[in-house]
Amino acid sequence: MEKKSLSQQTAHRLHTMIVVERRFAPGDKLPNEIELSQELGVSRTTLREALHVLVSQQLLEVRRGRGTFVTEQVDHINDYGFSTLEKIQGELRDLFELRAIFEPSAARLACRRATPEEMEEILARGQAVDQCIRQGLDRTEADREFHAAIVRAAHNDFMMRLLPMINQAVASAITAGQHKEQLAEDTRRDHALLMDFFRKRDAVGAEHAMAIHMHHSIDVMGLG
Repeated sequence: MEKKSLSQQTAHRLHTMIVVERRFAPGDKLPNEIELSQELGVSRTTLREALHVLVSQQLLEVRRGRGTFVTEQVDHINDYGFSTLEKIQGELRDLFELRAIFEPSAARLACRRATPEEMEEILARGQAVDQCIRQGLDRTEADREFHAAIVRAAHNDFMMRLLPMINQAVASAITAGQHKEQLAEDTRRDHALLMDFFRKRDAVGAEHAMAIHMHHSIDVMGLG
């Protein structure tokens, strides 16, 4: 089994404190970053990455200007000795396996079926993702919109129904702090290749480029 990163271990410790030990009740505000990082013996950067994981699980929510709070979701969670983090990892693997099956086909169809306006949107959305990465900004929404634009341009109603799962996979991957830098680097490179094929309306090339992008993500996150 792959050794957990420090941020994963910290997230697991926080999860235990909230769900098992019940140190914080629904609606409670967590201590500030300095206090909590000192208590857990980790840096504030590691703590933030751990908090991102629990926010993605909807155990915590960040209220701007007020702090980080435990959600009502905690009352509906029982811990029977199974790691929620491992469960999330399994779900993320399944989501990316699904993406690896159908998103390359969606890219191929989009190359063939996209209207000029839809192709322009795909390229603009891809550029927005690249800009977010270069400026160090959160690219979650931009990345979602890029992949959604491709699926929409495939003009397949059943593929459209899978968009919520794509959105979940994108958000979960980006908030996995231990993979952020490598994922961002791979995303820039893979998207550049993908958009080049879209510009050329090369359906086979776009299909292969999307498949490569999916497998890079799976490999970096250790989901293979």
